[in-house]
Amino acid sequence: MAFLDPVNILNKLNLKENLTAADFGCGSGFWVLPLARKLKLGKVYAIDILEDPLSALKSRMKLEKIINVETSKSDIEKTSKLISDSCDLVLMTNLLFQIEDKKKAIEEGKRVLKKEGKILVVDWKKEASLGPKSRVSPEEIKTISEELDFKIGKEFEASTYHWGLILVK
Repeated sequence: MAFLDPVNILNKLNLKENLTAADFGCGSGFWVLPLARKLKLGKVYAIDILEDPLSALKSRMKLEKIINVETSKSDIEKTSKLISDSCDLVLMTNLLFQIEDKKKAIEEGKRVLKKEGKILVVDWKKEASLGPKSRVSPEEIKTISEELDFKIGKEFEASTYHWGLILVK
């Protein structure tokens, strides 16, 4: 296991192809595109605070003829602009280490999730030799999640450098 493989990790979630998902902090689509391919009959909301990565994602979607993704420029520490109880899955991959109010982001994920919906959190291991200086631990996210009445679905090693956590509403 070396670096992150979104397809491999998404396969572990046993996703039905008609689900609705949101990728908070989607960047240029590293997770969005594999997710959109998996949810052929569903919908993926790709949300990022920056316009440039969203623009790059739109170009890649056009190139790969992916039509089930809707992009949105939003600050998820404020609001994702999504309707409450509208998503089956929210991705927070390589996101929480770089935002100030982790609890607010997870609260926003909870707000948009349907009952029994899941949040997939993947982030940098504290001891990883690569990656950003700022890190967040699975323990910190579990503590916040439990305060918000999430069940911890599963904890796993996402890559040599990343940990993964599935939170269930």
